[in-house]
Amino acid sequence: MKKIIGLIIKTAALIIAAVIIWAVAVNFTVIGFSYGKIVEAEEAGSGYDCILVLGCSVRGNRPGVMLKDRLDRAIGLYFSGVSDTLFMSGDGISDYYDEVSVMKNYAVENGVPEKDIAFDEEGLSTYESIYRVRNVFKLNKVLIVTSDYHLYRAVFLAKSFGLDAVGVKAMPNEYDSQLYDSAREFFARNKDFIFALFKPDSVSDTFFDKIGMT
Repeated sequence: MKKIIGLIIKTAALIIAAVIIWAVAVNFTVIGFSYGKIVEAEEAGSGYDCILVLGCSVRGNRPGVMLKDRLDRAIGLYFSGVSDTLFMSGDGISDYYDEVSVMKNYAVENGVPEKDIAFDEEGLSTYESIYRVRNVFKLNKVLIVTSDYHLYRAVFLAKSFGLDAVGVKAMPNEYDSQLYDSAREFFARNKDFIFALFKPDSVSDTFFDKIGMT
């Protein structure tokens, strides 16, 4: 019996070690895949189909701190001539929670003409935002703006779909949820690495979606 228990413990330990090694390797792969595609704002260049802003939490009809930083960076890039279109992608399908409308309204308040704002209210996850930019809206060259920890995954997904994509980090800030966000991102990179291999049409209502790992 002791030998059987010992074998079970060793097997379990090997499986856990393999999962950890896999997860770490995937994270390095996603980050490495983005090498040379994440640039400073002043190095972004121009000629992009759009500046893609990835949504996150809003507070009522105002952007949360993290989303505001993304929008401020994107608006600055717009006015510097990087692209003549801001593309807002986020969760906008609910009557009670609408990231996209908040993003759009904030940009208009800050001087961006409404005609220069496009949006996708079905960007329910990072994967779906990128998938739909490529396969629904048929864009090719995009500049992605999101938070620094999130940018590697977004650029990785964009490249996996064949987009000519460059990323710029959002305006720098410290967030109370930074440790949690970084930990969640570690697992989200593994999730989207698998999605990038199989490229499903939608990942809404999956287990990952239900636990908020988008």
